[in-house]
Amino acid sequence: MRKIFEPQMKIGQVHIEDIDFDLRSRDEITQLLIGFQALSMDIKTRNQVFEILDKMIPDHIDRKNGRPGMPLWTILILGTLRLVCNWDYDKLHEIANNHIRLRMMLLHTPYDKNPFYGLQTIKDNISLFTPEILDKINTVFAKFGQLIAGKKEDGKLYGSCDSFPGETNVHFPTDINLLFDALRKTITIIMALCGFTGLKGWREGKSIIKKAKKLFMQVQRLKRSTSKDEKKKSQRAELVKKAHLEYIEFAQSIVNRAEKFLASLPDDDLIASCKAQEIRKFIGHAERQNDQIRRRVIEGESIPHHEKVFSIFQEHTKWIKKGKAGVPQQLGLNICIVRDQYGFILHHIVMETETDDKVAVPIILGTLERFPDFAGCSFDKGFHSPANQIKLAKILDRVVLPRKGRLSKEAREIESSPEFKEARRKHSAVESSISALKNHGLDRCPDHGIDGFKRYIALGVLARNIQIIGRMIQEKERKRRQRSNARLQLAA
Repeated sequence: MRKIFEPQMKIGQVHIEDIDFDLRSRDEITQLLIGFQALSMDIKTRNQVFEILDKMIPDHIDRKNGRPGMPLWTILILGTLRLVCNWDYDKLHEIANNHIRLRMMLLHTPYDKNPFYGLQTIKDNISLFTPEILDKINTVFAKFGQLIAGKKEDGKLYGSCDSFPGETNVHFPTDINLLFDALRKTITIIMALCGFTGLKGWREGKSIIKKAKKLFMQVQRLKRSTSKDEKKKSQRAELVKKAHLEYIEFAQSIVNRAEKFLASLPDDDLIASCKAQEIRKFIGHAERQNDQIRRRVIEGESIPHHEKVFSIFQEHTKWIKKGKAGVPQQLGLNICIVRDQYGFILHHIVMETETDDKVAVPIILGTLERFPDFAGCSFDKGFHSPANQIKLAKILDRVVLPRKGRLSKEAREIESSPEFKEARRKHSAVESSISALKNHGLDRCPDHGIDGFKRYIALGVLARNIQIIGRMIQEKERKRRQRSNARLQLAA
């Protein structure tokens, strides 16, 4: 049984509309909760969000019977709160059980400690969100926020588009430490499987890991000689080769032993079959890294970039070079966003393989699908291509897309016009949104897998928009109260 929220009020429970917040507070929690409070007071918008949340409940679930699960309203608040405050789950777990106003927003009485939210319960429920569901909710919230910001019903939206790297939670990759990770996971899973099935032969697994780590550290400490003496340089090069060779030969012996173990597993055991697939995956990683180390160190070959893997746990991780000062490279995926003139993020795309010029048209089409009144957008030079200039001009009233290289006379006249220059000047506002997203959770994604990465980014975008709504309402209400107090003082 799963509900959006419990409609029946309890003794001592405060209605969401009656929760009082400090209007002078600049904390993210207050701004987010004010945004949710505004949603609950707008019946039309609230019903739209509830209809989307209702689609999260699978068709085979009985809505009236069974053990009650966490309300979807609670999951939405906790999921966005984690991102807007850039917390881990442990911090979220502590605040969810002890923050008085948050618990009032979750429809608990101010001093009631029940229900107590478990750490794993929070993790499991937030992971129920899909990027598609969150994107639909974000569209509703952005439209709601635009009206609060003063947008008229027939008003046009103008935005700016840019991309930024979202980092995955991985260590800096080298072929030798990726090989050690693969060996360590292979041995660890086999040891656990031996304990479950009663098979023998891997009792000394911990000592094998220690030996592999010792060889890995030995290779890691060796540095190539910078001496001008060719003899010293060749001697050190031989030591480096010898250490690498010893390391990969030991790794290959572990791989061969693991493959023999897999051949001895029973075919009819479901758990053993599932674990065997996981072991084979890490064996594949170990064999690839073994081959690349041999080619690079022993044979002196340069490994092509497309063959490299930058994490065996987060396999979607890419090597990103944006060319910015002080940041030679980042590990993760690029994220492209479109921001409107009110500061709301209308649409975003996680770029798994695309580059800026390949995503320019798709992200604008996606934005128009969600916001038909979107009329113009500015870009930077990375999004330029001749085809993009033509396609974007057909679907938007105003396109500000600087060209690369030497400009023609016509292009120079366009880019020298006051309107183009003014739009270019305002384009920097998207950098402010990117900076805010990074400060509120999107600097590094701790969630696992490509699905977890996309969900995390979508939650971050949604949380940021709700925070902006809360901040706008907070500022308007604060000014209203100041005017009211001023009138009272004049009357006195």
